[in-house]
Amino acid sequence: MAELSGVQSVIDRGGHRAVVSAVRADGSVQSSLVAAGLTEHPVTGEPAAAFTTVTGAVKLRLLRARPQASLVFQAGYHWASVAGHTDLIGYDDPCDGVDAARLRALLREVFTAAGGTHDDWAEYDRAMEEQRRTAVLIRPDRVFAM
Repeated sequence: MAELSGVQSVIDRGGHRAVVSAVRADGSVQSSLVAAGLTEHPVTGEPAAAFTTVTGAVKLRLLRARPQASLVFQAGYHWASVAGHTDLIGYDDPCDGVDAARLRALLREVFTAAGGTHDDWAEYDRAMEEQRRTAVLIRPDRVFAM
């Protein structure tokens, strides 16, 4: 398992914005900006890079077809990337061992790992269900930090 301390160091310096890249069917790369962070995988307990996305997002459609992604964080001239297999866990992406209560907790965990805060968690939970959010967890195969 790849070491993520260098990634956390870049996040601590520069924040939680990252570029996520996934592969289209034709082999070209699609990239977008997300708020992301490091958290614990809810099934394996291993460290993972994570973000959430809404149903209908191009990145989610691509990750469902080809479950590999990379995230790149930047802080000044420092950067870190995490690449690996993705696990999708959400309202439209069920996962064995993750029931409705655990999904709500996971979405909160990913949100806070990505620097988010909320004053009304019940309202947050309602919004996540309404948006049909999915947590994208990247199990790191390759990690680079500069």
